[in-house]
Amino acid sequence: MKRSEINRYINEAKKFFAEHQFHLPVWVDWSPAEWATKGAECDEIRRNGLGWDVTDFASGEFDKVGLTLVTIRNGNVKYDKKTYCEKIMFVRENQITPTHFHWRKMEDIIHRGGGVFCVKLWKADANEQPTDEPCSVQVDGVTTVVPAGEVLRLYPGQSISFEPYMYHQFWSENGPSMIGEVSTVNDDAADNRFLEPLGRYPHIEEDEPKAFLLCNEYGRK
Repeated sequence: MKRSEINRYINEAKKFFAEHQFHLPVWVDWSPAEWATKGAECDEIRRNGLGWDVTDFASGEFDKVGLTLVTIRNGNVKYDKKTYCEKIMFVRENQITPTHFHWRKMEDIIHRGGGVFCVKLWKADANEQPTDEPCSVQVDGVTTVVPAGEVLRLYPGQSISFEPYMYHQFWSENGPSMIGEVSTVNDDAADNRFLEPLGRYPHIEEDEPKAFLLCNEYGRK
């Protein structure tokens, strides 16, 4: 991905969240120069991976495979006692987040507004391969059985719970969707199992200056 694209996608996400009256922490607007003035008081943001996350999963096709999100709060088992995480995602129309599960994280995905949020589910077997077994999930606390690989559509206000070892793939229809996530601690370095080998973060071509830092860039110049 080009840095100019990342800068543009973040500004588009900020506009989308503002249109839906979702207010972000002040530090999402800090420039790299402002970040350079921040000391140990901001260590939780840095070490727990808070902030902007724009990725094409190293696919080179962001419009087809990608995601824009902000991790608003998160714990870190090495440094603090916080056991939870919250994210807000800008899921673009027909833009797929690839099939994956988490070994440890349990999460609720909440449709906060916009289009129709589409999810496909598969249970993983002992070899971490998807099965044809029906998936039993909680939709707004109601036990719902979803056939493996079929599309479950969620509308604004609805939510779904994913347990560990539940493969999921998602995208939006009828326009972009604003999707919240509430979960146990998020660890992108060690708790993502993609069905097909993928990169978690993009390869970036620095064609213009950074307007924002991504959540994995706080230690970089």
